[in-house]
Amino acid sequence: MILVLKQGVDDETKKRIRAELYQKGCVLREVNGGDQSIIVAIGHGDLAVETLMAMDGVAEVIPMTSKFKLVSRQWHPHDSRVQVGPITIGGERIVLVAGPCAVESLDQALTIAREVRRYGAVLFRAGAFKPRTSPYSFQGLEEEGLQILARVREETGLPVITEITSPSQAALMDKYVDMVQVGARNMQNFELLKCVGRLGKPVLLKRGLASTIEEWLMSAEYIMAEGNDHVVLCERGIRTFEPYTRNTLDLSAIPVLKNLTHLPVVVDPSHATGIREKVAPMARAAIAAGADGLMVEVHHDPDNALSDGPQSLYPQQFGQLARDIYVIAPVVGKQLDFDYLEKARRPSPVQTRENACMAAYVGEPGGFSHMACSQYFGNDVQLTIKSSFREIFDAVAIGEAQYGVLPLENSLTGSIHENYDLLLDYDLYIVGELYLRIIHHLIGRADTRMADIRRVWSSEAAMAQCRTFLERHTDWEMVPVHGNFSAVTQMRDHGHTGDAAIGSREAARHLGMAILAESIETNPRNFSRFVIVGKEPLPGRTKSKSSIVFSTLNQPGALFEVMKVFAESRINLVKLESRPIHGKPWQYMFYADIEGDIMSPEMAAPLQIIGSKTDFLRILGSY
Repeated sequence: MILVLKQGVDDETKKRIRAELYQKGCVLREVNGGDQSIIVAIGHGDLAVETLMAMDGVAEVIPMTSKFKLVSRQWHPHDSRVQVGPITIGGERIVLVAGPCAVESLDQALTIAREVRRYGAVLFRAGAFKPRTSPYSFQGLEEEGLQILARVREETGLPVITEITSPSQAALMDKYVDMVQVGARNMQNFELLKCVGRLGKPVLLKRGLASTIEEWLMSAEYIMAEGNDHVVLCERGIRTFEPYTRNTLDLSAIPVLKNLTHLPVVVDPSHATGIREKVAPMARAAIAAGADGLMVEVHHDPDNALSDGPQSLYPQQFGQLARDIYVIAPVVGKQLDFDYLEKARRPSPVQTRENACMAAYVGEPGGFSHMACSQYFGNDVQLTIKSSFREIFDAVAIGEAQYGVLPLENSLTGSIHENYDLLLDYDLYIVGELYLRIIHHLIGRADTRMADIRRVWSSEAAMAQCRTFLERHTDWEMVPVHGNFSAVTQMRDHGHTGDAAIGSREAARHLGMAILAESIETNPRNFSRFVIVGKEPLPGRTKSKSSIVFSTLNQPGALFEVMKVFAESRINLVKLESRPIHGKPWQYMFYADIEGDIMSPEMAAPLQIIGSKTDFLRILGSY
């Protein structure tokens, strides 16, 4: 049962309610929200609604209808996020977990860990205890393997995950690893589930070989009933009659789970297929289906692996898969951040001003710029809102904010020229970028029906981008508002029955509104590129892209000569855009994006030649 307590109930009354429920044999969870609290009571005692309503301080009792209680969205409507070391599983970032099936040696583990970290993995997986079908197969290095995993974490910064196969291993797991995995064969080992629940470490719970989704969620309930809420579900394929793959990956489980539970979901395409060539296609499909992350087996010498070599990717294949996921993630409103681990582990930069926040942006909470901030920096950092792009540059320049988040171009409407000009005006660097899919929804109150809508609040830009949808409803009155979040806010605060607004999913969630129609934008290929600017280039990170600005001599073929340097040096130019030079009619600056780190030693010679063929050259950043 869910007990909603009366507003302003005192601590003594709460304590009395909890004590009475505990005496009835209930498992309790409590959420405090301002002056009102909610208690979830699960047990076999007298939990009749009438009995609970009779308790002093209880305002409302809501029955929980699902068999799984703590796992259910009825108890926890918003997505949970599980912290593993500095890494969060769940939310807007895709998490890549990678490593060999088994720890074979220190050299093997470190070699693979360094490779997968370089390509974007943020968690390292490898087995120290290996439950095998044959008693004669390699069973793992046991405690020596755990010691190697701890060494991997120490040298690479990657939090480590390994499988627990017996309650007797709990003390070792607590000592050496950051997250424990309950394997498919142990999904219904209830004593082991209780053990990892009491252990308190984050748990990766794999689906059983032939288990239903309900059985899987009930196993998660065992862990959470022991007080451990840090559970991540892992779909790894189920056994079917089909012999062409090792198992059958049940991708339909992902949207089902997202509807039933608040727990994060990752997918293991390696065990699901058992075939190296099938891993990447199923991994891409898993992200498209809504998974929060992937667990992929990687080995630098799979032909000689002691376990599951045929399904292990080579490091370079894992790197290509990561690049594919980077492209797919924005389509489903997520991001693969290649610098996530470095940002998570890096101490905050020295602040030049007291109480400096992490980042500044233009817009409103719940707007697209705010979503970009959340995807890049996470949800636990201090942000500040500015009224103009120039104010963002000013805030970073004087140390009021450590970084600025700026939209630079849109796939439909083109570049935001003001920000290109400001990059030239300020001595700041581009230190990162992300692509955000711009998705518009029709938002209203939960009881509003489409047939009841008479008026829609929206920004001018959103109206233009949703024109085809709006043309189907010519009887709707359009109310122009500045900003998508403001549209939803004003509709909520000042609207009447039959009013709706166009805004983001985040705005609907933040303001407690319902989504009446999803993805109503005319063109789904609507992406905005955001850049992150800072006072100094960020050291110690892999850089795959650079931005420069230059002007050429005012003579025939001058631009061609610069382009020839790029071509002869085999430097891939991914963007070139011209902007007028202020005060110099018919003269232009050229903004260029190139693949690679322009500050790397191999770029020194081409950069010197380009400098000799231009009358102005500035590096805007490598990231």
